Formats: sequence, C-alpha cells, structure tokens
Amino acid sequence: MPISNEQVTAHRFLRGLYRDDYCPDHVVDGGREILLRLCERIETERPAGLTALYVLTQAATEEFNDLQAEFEAADSDIETVAREEMAGDFRFLAHAYGFADADVEELIATRDW
Repeated sequence: MPISNEQVTAHRFLRGLYRDDYCPDHVVDGGREILLRLCERIETERPAGLTALYVLTQAATEEFNDLQAEFEAADSDIETVAREEMAGDFRFLAHAYGFADADVEELIATRDW
C-alpha cells in the first residue's frame, strides 16, 4: 500500500544515521523499512486514539529491538545518536498523523536500546 500522507512521503527517515559512518546503510535501511511499515499500518488501521497508536508504535519499536543484532553484526550499535534519531522519527510520525499529544517515551516504551 502506498503511503498517502504527504508529510511522511517527503520525510527522510533516519537521516542522521545515514550520515553517520558508524551506522551501516544496509542496517539503517532495515530501520527505515520498519518506519514505513508503521506508516502503512497507521494509514490502514487508522488508530482512534493514543492507546491504539501506542500499540502500533510499540510493535514497531520491538522490530527495532530485533534490529540491534544486525547493528552488532556490522560492528555498530544503537547508541545515543541513533536512539535520539529513532525517537525523533517516532515523534514525527505521531505528529504527522494527528497525534500531537503523543508521549515519545510511550511511543517507544518497549525499546531495549
């Protein structure tokens, strides 16, 4: 399903990680795909409130947890800069889809990074 939200289609996800040599592009690509799938789920399921949004974002966060092994295999890690970049994109998505009151810590509450 193509993403219809124009803010989202114009956004470059994980931009800072692509600029960071410590984060291999092929692993960052996996993170970008997680975020794009999250957008598709939001547009398909149309969460009615924050609780429903948090279910979706926390499931995507768990996918990022699984991506940690790929970072490590590439002699990298989800370190402070990466954490901030990821959290920022989750915040961006919440705002882009009309959830300006979303708590970023709740959006990514299931993280282990």
